[in-house]
Amino acid sequence: MQTIKAAVCRAFNAPLVIEDIQIAPPGTGEVEVTLDAVAICHSDITYASGAWGGHLPAVYGHEAAGIITATGDAVGGFQVGDAVVVTLIRACGSCPSCAGGQPTICETPYNSVNGPLRTADGSPLDQAMACGAFAEKVVVSHRQIVKIPETMPKDVASLLSCGVITGVGAAVNAAKLRPGQDVVVIGAGGVGLNAIQGARLAGARRIVAVDMTEEKLEIAKEFGATHGVLASLKEPWKAAFKALGGRGADAVLIAVGAIPAYDQAPRYLGRGGKAIMIGMPHSGDMSSYEPVVLAALGQGLVGSKMGDVVIQRDIPWMIDLYEQGRLKLDELISGRWSLDQINEAIEDTKTGSAKRNVILFDRG
Repeated sequence: MQTIKAAVCRAFNAPLVIEDIQIAPPGTGEVEVTLDAVAICHSDITYASGAWGGHLPAVYGHEAAGIITATGDAVGGFQVGDAVVVTLIRACGSCPSCAGGQPTICETPYNSVNGPLRTADGSPLDQAMACGAFAEKVVVSHRQIVKIPETMPKDVASLLSCGVITGVGAAVNAAKLRPGQDVVVIGAGGVGLNAIQGARLAGARRIVAVDMTEEKLEIAKEFGATHGVLASLKEPWKAAFKALGGRGADAVLIAVGAIPAYDQAPRYLGRGGKAIMIGMPHSGDMSSYEPVVLAALGQGLVGSKMGDVVIQRDIPWMIDLYEQGRLKLDELISGRWSLDQINEAIEDTKTGSAKRNVILFDRG
């Protein structure tokens, strides 16, 4: 066991505690990655608030990049020194979902409480989301990582591990957008901006961003939105219809975990349209809709976990787009913080004004 520093959640809705923890060496099929950067996702904040339950103490964080510093056996060709991104998608590769090309909904359970992490006194410590990346190092399955160019900045690369693949993947994989279709994206935060980028890359004709602030709507246009609608309007879907030329959208991408957004999403749809459910509400939250309308108009609700990505296929594609200047990543970073500043970075993220805050690790 090694001793490393991590930000530990010991009580829900309380500040994380920077402390020494223990991490085991990688076993068969696993790699140790020394991290350079980890982004803060709203999922981390939701878990730390207790909204989804879970074991405590825990180490959250799942949107990371770094260098492989140790490997177990059978790690699929990865080597010490490889630069990689680390995702939460711990897929077995052989269950029916994995075999069917859907590794994001792998059916093989993983006991994260019995994973590689322990507290300083040896007590169980949850490796949340099979990652635990609010720490100097992680030990993860080799199926959770993808090589990146050595020259790619790690803070930028870390965004590919969750927010970017979730948003772009929802548009391309889950919505299966075709050139010329019209799209509404509800929520212009980190994931929503990437859903907008995905819609643009898929060839959408009109992309309407819906958000609570004018500032975010202007930012959305920088990422590819053609129109913006304030969600605070009494009937924002009517403004969206006008922007879409008098008809509903072919796809509505719900990029926030707010129940009002879920309740209203079908109102933006045109005939045959689909609402793509990306944002994650709190456990127990319920939405309502009128089934007869969806049935009569041939509409649908589609869940999308992590953009339905296959990381070994989709992340290299997105890296190419970034290097060609067709995918914005640098522009997604709002601030850079140290591990000691993680609680400040989390509070800044909670304000809703940040696109993505990134924690940088000091290797010195």
